[in-house]
Amino acid sequence: MKKTYAIGDIHGGLKALQQLLERLDYSDKDTFIFLGDYVDGWSESAQVIQFLIEFSKVHKCVFIKGNHDAWCEEWLASGHINEVWYAHGGKETIISYLEFSKEDKKAHLNFFEAMDMYHMDDKNRLFVHAGFTSMHGVEKEYNIQTLYYDRTLWEMALTMDARIQKQSELYPNRLKHYAEIYIGHTPTINYSKMYPMNAINVWNVDTGAAFTGRLSAIDIDTKEVFQSDEVMSFYPEETGRNDISYKKRIINFKRRL
Repeated sequence: MKKTYAIGDIHGGLKALQQLLERLDYSDKDTFIFLGDYVDGWSESAQVIQFLIEFSKVHKCVFIKGNHDAWCEEWLASGHINEVWYAHGGKETIISYLEFSKEDKKAHLNFFEAMDMYHMDDKNRLFVHAGFTSMHGVEKEYNIQTLYYDRTLWEMALTMDARIQKQSELYPNRLKHYAEIYIGHTPTINYSKMYPMNAINVWNVDTGAAFTGRLSAIDIDTKEVFQSDEVMSFYPEETGRNDISYKKRIINFKRRL
């Protein structure tokens, strides 16, 4: 039987990704939908991208673009270092590329540029990194960056009264367009949850791999959840994004300009 897995934000945790895939016991017939934010956090961001490029050559994959991926893409394309990116994992990503050639970086840039902003399957299930704001659906989103920055979709789903019926005029139009919506971007550990969360028809699969959480995958048909160990356990000498002093990093960044 063919399976489809939605996989949450990896944030440079290659070892956790490899362990997670081993625990899936997948076959060549399965599909993997990665929800974005492959880089920034742990020390193997460039290695994650290289692994995924090779993995996609033999497995059916869909790669959604996250906000961290957009920042990394900008740096690979132009050399420009976004200050916010640098302070929130970009520094570690830049270091991870020190051993990679210009040809490797070009291949990675092509990989980033080819990523989907969202994906729809044949059962009307939507996959997007963060969310969208248009009441007419993701296809009508005015600002494409919203797809990897928006948090209001998830916030709305979390706070919505489950007693409101779908046919009610009070039911949010954004939720009516799709059978299910799968997102990352907002770690469930923010809500003291270590597993993917479900609110109305939205599933959040970002379980805080960049911080103290685990990397997660969900079988979108059975809703069975698979997880790695806590990602920080693979990188005991690192802090990931758990010890970010934003102001300090920005000051140091500006001093080097």
